[in-house]
Amino acid sequence: MRNGKVGLVVWLILSLVLKFCSASPTSSSLINRVGSSLLFPVHGNVYPTGYYNVTLYMGQPAKPYFLDIDTGSDLTWLQCDAPCVHCTEAPHPYYKPNNDLVVCKDPICASLHAPGDHKCPDPGQCDYEVQYADSGSSLGVLVRDAFAFNYITGDLIRLSSCGYDQLPGPSNHPLDGILGLGKGRSSVLAQLHSQNLVRNVIGHCLSGRGGGFLFFGDDIYDSSRVVWTSMSPDYTQHYSPGVAELIFGGKTSLIKNLLTIFDSGSSYTYFNHLAYHALTSVMKKELSRKPLKEAPEDQTLPLCWKGQKPFKNVRDVKKYFKSLSLSFTHGKTRTLFELTPEAYLIISSNGNVCLGILNGSEIGVQDVNLIGDISMQDKMVIYDNEKQMIGWTPANCDRLPRSKYVNI
Repeated sequence: MRNGKVGLVVWLILSLVLKFCSASPTSSSLINRVGSSLLFPVHGNVYPTGYYNVTLYMGQPAKPYFLDIDTGSDLTWLQCDAPCVHCTEAPHPYYKPNNDLVVCKDPICASLHAPGDHKCPDPGQCDYEVQYADSGSSLGVLVRDAFAFNYITGDLIRLSSCGYDQLPGPSNHPLDGILGLGKGRSSVLAQLHSQNLVRNVIGHCLSGRGGGFLFFGDDIYDSSRVVWTSMSPDYTQHYSPGVAELIFGGKTSLIKNLLTIFDSGSSYTYFNHLAYHALTSVMKKELSRKPLKEAPEDQTLPLCWKGQKPFKNVRDVKKYFKSLSLSFTHGKTRTLFELTPEAYLIISSNGNVCLGILNGSEIGVQDVNLIGDISMQDKMVIYDNEKQMIGWTPANCDRLPRSKYVNI
């Protein structure tokens, strides 16, 4: 879920379908290897930009487009001129799709619909409607086109998508589209894995200083240095470790049973109504004895504080805030996802410190709690769909790891 989709957002989208260009005589053996990773530099930041994006090349000939990385959704789309009915400002000319429609009976079309809800009023094309967690929605049809990954020297992996009718939410971002990295069959990862190109693993490392990297595959990290927790068998639609308890300052709290989802499509972290108000009440009580005052005039985020002089960075103010943790329990195993002050605070352009944990009920998220970009900064976060595990480890996200297949 990306903040820019808040409100009613209507997209006509065309899904990803894998294709290959002509391959070199030696490419087939290399293509079938699943021990390699695709690596993409990431640009952007939580504040003030409000998103992280990658550059991907699409069409024939291939042209660059900036896509928001979103582990909270499956579909990938581009704003396109098909013609464009309603489009928002974008950094590149709108994508021009071809006319290779996905038929309604294609399995990837069926995967977009709930069981028993897949109807074919027009057998020649795949129509669908997607509802997002923030009450936004997507309407569209699917097509096939070229989406190029530099996988091995001389070869390209080809996928593509398109959207040509959109009404932006209140936090619109000037990007060409969204890269859907969720668990569904229509996601980029699922399609790469279905062709035995990479293992069914994806991860990202988002730098608190801006930038970072995204990867498909499992040879980027040392698994023994990663903290792992199981994906919940009860919430299989998203990357969820299940329910968590909030730990405040190293002590247990009464904030429990937080259904949690890791969502790189959300700039900030969102708690449900009860958890948010319980947390902010405790924080306000703690800060009442500190040299900070609430700054309601600062509208950067709902809750900001000012000091005796403007702050330059979170290091200036972190001593006033306690670390938080989300505790996940699976059987006898207890795993902590730690949130230092850097993982939930920003410094606004006014020099105030603002809380980057927001009230999810105000954007329609309701009972779901989203771990957003702010809380995943300076960590390598890994989603291993083969082992059904989510992992994280502190990392220097400013440096690209070594990989033969870097897409720049």
